[in-house]
Amino acid sequence: MSCSDEYISHTDTQNLIQISPLTKAKLKKAKYGVYNHSAVELCHWTKKSFSNEGTCYKHKFYGISTHRCMEMTPTAMNCENRCIYCWRPTEFYDTLEMPENLVDEPDMIINNLLEERKKLIVGHYGNAKTDKKKLDESLFPEHYAISLSGEPTMYPKLPNLIKYLKTLKNTKSIFLVTNGQEPEMLQRLIEEDALPTQLYLSTNASNKKMFTMINRPRYRDAWERWQKSLDLLSEINTRTVLRMTMIRNFNDSTNYIDEFTDLMRRGNSNFIEIKSYMHIGMSTHRLENSDMLEMDEVRSYSHLLCKSLATFSIMDESEISRIVVLQNLKRHTERWIKGYEKPITQ
Repeated sequence: MSCSDEYISHTDTQNLIQISPLTKAKLKKAKYGVYNHSAVELCHWTKKSFSNEGTCYKHKFYGISTHRCMEMTPTAMNCENRCIYCWRPTEFYDTLEMPENLVDEPDMIINNLLEERKKLIVGHYGNAKTDKKKLDESLFPEHYAISLSGEPTMYPKLPNLIKYLKTLKNTKSIFLVTNGQEPEMLQRLIEEDALPTQLYLSTNASNKKMFTMINRPRYRDAWERWQKSLDLLSEINTRTVLRMTMIRNFNDSTNYIDEFTDLMRRGNSNFIEIKSYMHIGMSTHRLENSDMLEMDEVRSYSHLLCKSLATFSIMDESEISRIVVLQNLKRHTERWIKGYEKPITQ
């Protein structure tokens, strides 16, 4: 049996792309909710928030309500890269094709994933430590993080999915994370008035050799594709973030500061998030625990980059997540997402 046979299948009855029964069973065992080619999960911080034991750095940085965040993807097993730091099973991402006539409609994806998410939440009501009010509220998401697994910009109906999310009563924000391999889709989001509240571009390499080594792309022109996406970010009319995952001995050397600085200026994002690689999930089969940076190292690198950029300042940090965020003083936007209350503690 090939990887294709094992991990991706098509149903004759529906003629739609589906995750195979074997992989679906593995994902459900790992506490995912799955619907055809899409998936949802309750992340570590969402579950911690249910018991008032902490919140995600997105709450600290931007005001997002952690317990009302729905992390999902319309492309659970589809991606153009095989990033060494990814904690998902990238070895089984199989296809680069998602024909429009073989994918689910946005409303079907969202409504079915909401039901799957509800099933995951219900189990927490039996825990005496959980805040029942938070659990009740969590059934009605305010924030959608389109970032769980795979590459969401491969989904051909992404503009309509984002527009559908915006029509939902409780929606306050939508974050989209992309690897930059589909600049044409980013252009469509602009042209079809379907931009998310905040757009992230993974920025883990300062040159083509580093890009290939870290991201292990399937496309031959992957570096050029990513640069097109970077240029789009510089002019796009929504909140933007360049997200750096720092990996020891891969991209953390200060020798590359000038190269990264040039890219950051070119992207001209509202924010830059600099985060250490975390030794979790499937990435533990590709990297070592020692490949994580200590928080002091993340801080030191962030200050050096900030000094080189000049137009950025240190905005905040989260020590437990080993991340520092820089804010663009020239292309400035308010850090707090409209519609949320500013966190009480900073």
